[in-house]
Amino acid sequence: MAGINSSQNRENPFKQNWFVTAIWLLVICYVVYSFNAMGLNWERFNEGLGHASNLLGRMVPPNFSRWSLLMSGLIESLEIAVISSICGIFISLFLGLFAARNMMPNWISTPVRTLIALCRTFHPVIIAILFVKSVGFGALAGILTLVVASVGFIAKLFAEAIEEISLKQVEAIRATGAGFTSIILFSVMPQVFSRFIGFSTYQLDSNLRNSTMVGIVGAGGLGGTLFSAFQRFDYDFVAAILIIIIALIMFGEFLSNIVRSIFR
Repeated sequence: MAGINSSQNRENPFKQNWFVTAIWLLVICYVVYSFNAMGLNWERFNEGLGHASNLLGRMVPPNFSRWSLLMSGLIESLEIAVISSICGIFISLFLGLFAARNMMPNWISTPVRTLIALCRTFHPVIIAILFVKSVGFGALAGILTLVVASVGFIAKLFAEAIEEISLKQVEAIRATGAGFTSIILFSVMPQVFSRFIGFSTYQLDSNLRNSTMVGIVGAGGLGGTLFSAFQRFDYDFVAAILIIIIALIMFGEFLSNIVRSIFR
């Protein structure tokens, strides 16, 4: 019997799975329907390329004459990113610990996990609009927005990292009669510290990008300057702002590499 089954398996190595095929056909049909429903076609795409060519032509050469306005927006974006990253990382350190199911009972971890999930439910622009309506225009709305975004990302990953640790070290420290704080400092943190640094540097890099985006809705930073330039059709100044944003992101990448090399 074993020989018959093995020969049958060799005869049909790629047996057709009709359920999977049906799923793929549905996906393809839905994609085709979506293209038609939204009016996406080659003619529209080609027309868009023509408009993009005109836009790029008006952006060259970049206009850096208003460098003081550029620098003030750049400094504000940098301040928003750094402050929100520090606050978000600090809060996430505790929330991630309370959300770890191997360290906390369900009546603690479940509400904290729900809070973390709520923090990453909405896009930062939507959260920025809410905070602008709440605390007004300016950097404070941007900082609060990116703190919420940081908590939603870092706290979740930090909790998952804690849940993957070896509990043998925790039991060894606990067997000495150490308290909860000592257990966290000497058994949990050494196992997740390098990953936490990686999460934090990535979030700093993300906040540098988002700090220029939330300004579009009035939450401070270069985004507001960029939006105003678009409204004035001042495209050469737009190009200058985009170059400054690229330089800011490159600086964040350089800073992240330095931090990783220090704690590697």
